[in-house]
Formats: sequence, C-alpha cells, structure tokens
Amino acid sequence: MKLSNLPIGARFEFEGKIYTKTGPMTASAESGGQRMIPRYAVLKPVDGVPPPTAPAISRSVDADTVRSAFDAFYGTCLRLTDDFGRAELEAARQRFLESLEK
Repeated sequence: MKLSNLPIGARFEFEGKIYTKTGPMTASAESGGQRMIPRYAVLKPVDGVPPPTAPAISRSVDADTVRSAFDAFYGTCLRLTDDFGRAELEAARQRFLESLEK
C-alpha cells in the first residue's frame, strides 16, 4: 500500500517503525519526530484495513453554466491557436459539447 492510499491519521509500518500519516507525504513516528515518506515506499497498515476516507461530496453544475464557462475558455483558446490547430480545436469542442448531451 502507498502513502497516498491512506487517509490522514491512519497508522502504518515502514522500515520496522510505526507511523501516523500527518500530511500528503509526511508522517510522525510513535517514538517522536516527523519524516517524509517516499512515494515508492510500500507500507503495511497497522490497524488492519485503513479507516475509510470521507465520501466525496456530490456536486452538480447546471449544463448552461458549464457551456458558458467553456465558451469563454474556447474563445481564449481560439485566439491563441494558429490556423493549423483550429480544425483540431473545433473537433475537440464538438466532442466536449456532445459529451454534455449524454
């Protein structure tokens, strides 16, 4: 298991010591002190299965609001794109708008 898979506050074992996750890449040892945990580190949860993370907050956005924001973004992209890239940009715009209809 990787550190990114554990929620803040989860306990784990790394290199024979017990740590508690305190940040995205940091943990505090039971014996004291903070340590950065490398991304490649393979960790063993101490308390069995790690506690579940908070459920993702569901948020819905009105399709017209999305279209309006996207049109403003697309206008900027269109001004910054040369003639050779405009056809591909327009195709990507059409795919995006079609995905809103599904």
